[in-house]
Amino acid sequence: MLIELSQVSKIYNQGRANEVRALTGIDLTVEQGSMVCLKGPSGSGKSTLLAIIGCIFPPTSGKAAIAERQLARLPDRFLTLHRRETIGFIFQRFNILPELTVLENITLPLLPLGVAPKERRQRAHELLERFGISHRALFPAGQISGGELQRVAIARALINNQPIILADEPTAHLDTTLSREFMAIMLQLKAAGKTIVIASHDPLVFEHPAIDRTVTIQDGRIHVP
Repeated sequence: MLIELSQVSKIYNQGRANEVRALTGIDLTVEQGSMVCLKGPSGSGKSTLLAIIGCIFPPTSGKAAIAERQLARLPDRFLTLHRRETIGFIFQRFNILPELTVLENITLPLLPLGVAPKERRQRAHELLERFGISHRALFPAGQISGGELQRVAIARALINNQPIILADEPTAHLDTTLSREFMAIMLQLKAAGKTIVIASHDPLVFEHPAIDRTVTIQDGRIHVP
């Protein structure tokens, strides 16, 4: 299994007056090359679960193995390195920097890795060509359309060829056409062997035929009907 969680719990501010238990006893496995949707309302814990899968932080208790590495055993700097090598993120609001060019936005994840400028540009141009936005490479990101921004965000998530792609409510601010376009791109990535986990309560996502499994999160637990 590329992703394997066993009895994972997450508590914020543990031992304090404002302690919050976000996840309790999560068991979840995701096979390589599959596409899984984490479904649940806002505050259900699905974004926290996605963050643990994304190696942003380890669980408070339980075991989380991502690409055969146990997160709890990794010091912070190694957790960060593992995340950069393994996870591509697509954020809800894309997190694109409007003052930078499209090309600069896409290559940002490569800067901490010490990739040479020539190789950064080459990788980015290949993705720009793949997603049909090469003509926007030198445009400030704040001057392109929503559909183009979506493709920039996906290209940035793929720039280091990570095996796992995570998306947190990626269609929340998209119209129906762009949401369907997003899922069409996810289908292409799945066909190319990527493992994809999407947190969403959008029926266009969790009812899409490319989704292999929908996992419902409710009050920090996996809900079994």
